[in-house]
Amino acid sequence: MLDNLQLLFVYAPVMNVQMILDGIFVGAVFALSAYGLALVWGVMNVKNLAQGDFVILGGYVAFSLYKMGVHPVLSIPIVAVIMFMFGWLVYISIIRRVIDNDMFVSLLATFGLSLLLQQVMNLIYGPEVQTIDSHFPIATMFDDFVTIPMVKVVSLILAAAFATTVVIFMKKSRMGQAIRATAQDARAARVLGINTDNVFAFTFSLNASICGVAGVLVSMIWVLQPFYGIVYSLRTFAIVTAAGLGNLPAVIGMSFALGWVEQYAGIIAGAEWQVAAAVFMLLGVLMWRQIQLRRQRQVVR
Repeated sequence: MLDNLQLLFVYAPVMNVQMILDGIFVGAVFALSAYGLALVWGVMNVKNLAQGDFVILGGYVAFSLYKMGVHPVLSIPIVAVIMFMFGWLVYISIIRRVIDNDMFVSLLATFGLSLLLQQVMNLIYGPEVQTIDSHFPIATMFDDFVTIPMVKVVSLILAAAFATTVVIFMKKSRMGQAIRATAQDARAARVLGINTDNVFAFTFSLNASICGVAGVLVSMIWVLQPFYGIVYSLRTFAIVTAAGLGNLPAVIGMSFALGWVEQYAGIIAGAEWQVAAAVFMLLGVLMWRQIQLRRQRQVVR
């Protein structure tokens, strides 16, 4: 570990440029999935433990289209529509039945959904790791010390464009306004004539669509495997817990922060510590918030 620190900060400090760029590239993908989770959590109060599996499923849909000759970039709108319909089906069959129950009921339901999706993807695609070759070149800088795969640059641009589209939709469209009203007070929204059941269904479907787009980007820059969903679920929960609900800039900032933490943890402590870094980050945030709550407590007299 000390040797890696010396390499990173003494002998080859230019490698920090690589770490920062990679953190930005992966953080953009994390931000999409985390925003979808924050949306469902804030509007419906449902903690979707299958969030990461939605991401992997979207990647496998893109993989199937790739086998049919459709480039992953061109498959993004198709995957978004397919995952939207899938999210609506999941809401009607599962989420609608548990949304008004205790929090642990929704946790158990989405955990069961996660296991189901993993096994279905395993049966269809097999347990082997799958990759998609997007045929983008690789740029280099600083005498080949820093490599920039153009597929990651394209993924960053696509993630930013899609996130901007979702934000504009949430602010300008009638459904977006209904979603924000329902998130503030669902009972008041019903009184004002908003069909909250349709809002919940649309919100969950929009989350599935966002995860599908994130899955396409994952298939382009990483690999797909049926049981990798838990990794993305863990990351999104860590980001949303740290950033809070309804705070998109904080979600984006924490996504980039987690991307940088993972990159540095991987180069300093080893690749096996990358995912563990998300766990430590989540634990640290929870401990810090517990300390803050204790400081704010007052004795009732």
